[in-house]
Amino acid sequence: MQHSLRLAGALVLTGTLVLSGCGSDGGSDGGSDGSNGSGGGGGGDKIAAVIKGLDNPFFQAMEDGINAQAEEDSVSVTVQAAQSITDTTGQSDKLSALAQQDYGCFVVNPISGTNLVNGLARIGAKDIPIVNIDSPVDAKAAKAAGVDLTTYIGTDNTEAGGKAGDAMVEAVGSGKVALIGGISGDVTSGARLDGFTKAVEGKLDIVQTTAADWERQKALTAATTIMDKNPDLKGFFAANDDMGLGIVQAVKNAGKTGKVTVISVDGNKDALQAVQAGDLYATVAQYPYAVGQLGVQACEKAMAGDEVPDNIVSPTALVTKDKAAEAIAKFPAPFEAFENPLD
Repeated sequence: MQHSLRLAGALVLTGTLVLSGCGSDGGSDGGSDGSNGSGGGGGGDKIAAVIKGLDNPFFQAMEDGINAQAEEDSVSVTVQAAQSITDTTGQSDKLSALAQQDYGCFVVNPISGTNLVNGLARIGAKDIPIVNIDSPVDAKAAKAAGVDLTTYIGTDNTEAGGKAGDAMVEAVGSGKVALIGGISGDVTSGARLDGFTKAVEGKLDIVQTTAADWERQKALTAATTIMDKNPDLKGFFAANDDMGLGIVQAVKNAGKTGKVTVISVDGNKDALQAVQAGDLYATVAQYPYAVGQLGVQACEKAMAGDEVPDNIVSPTALVTKDKAAEAIAKFPAPFEAFENPLD
């Protein structure tokens, strides 16, 4: 079994392996069921993954990473996705249905901290390993439901927000900025906003923080309103790229391109292209493809009875215009090397 993130990324980049939701039988509900490899018929060697909506390219890349690692290691995997990144009930229903089937490990990427807890309780009662990726399951809710997570794999979101804050200070020097987060109360969004806030404290004036539910159009609308109220605004920080690109459009509509700096988090390909074009000042790139790969690798180790770290931090990197071409060329794989703790 070869656990090489670099190799799997290279396979995707050369076109040898590109697996995504559009090629599966998920249909209009946004889910996919891609059983890859030659894993046997028993649940002991089958993996189920439930992720956020494939309406967002971040989670498309995550699904690609899951499928690529399963293909490389000849492991059977079934991936189900929510209809959208706000479809908490639909995602919960998908996990509950899979929990009644025969799988040896589950990879979960919850929309909120609590929406998958009921399904996870059913899985935990069977003593099946659970690998939590990207967005954390709420620790208190999990404990109350008797859910013992095998590991958490994801970005240090506070650190990612801090990198964006440092970049904003460097870009604008001083003045007013606004923050646009995801779903109100979301742990991931909150950590990114907190990291940014701490990085700019005493240096920049945050005039408003608002939620746009991770959605581009809502962020565009919110940014337009904020700029109307604050004509001297210097910049925006968005908790994900989709919202960042909505803000970029709002800035263009206002005729303020080059005057209002926009920085976001994710490192999706369209955001990298916007950075290269000079529309988006920077993105803090996460690597959902690598997170997906690590999720499968962690499940394989857990199913084999091997020890898995309680927490695995996935890599991030600030991408500005000078690094954009390299990041695009290596997408969806990380463009900077990182240590894989599961090797």
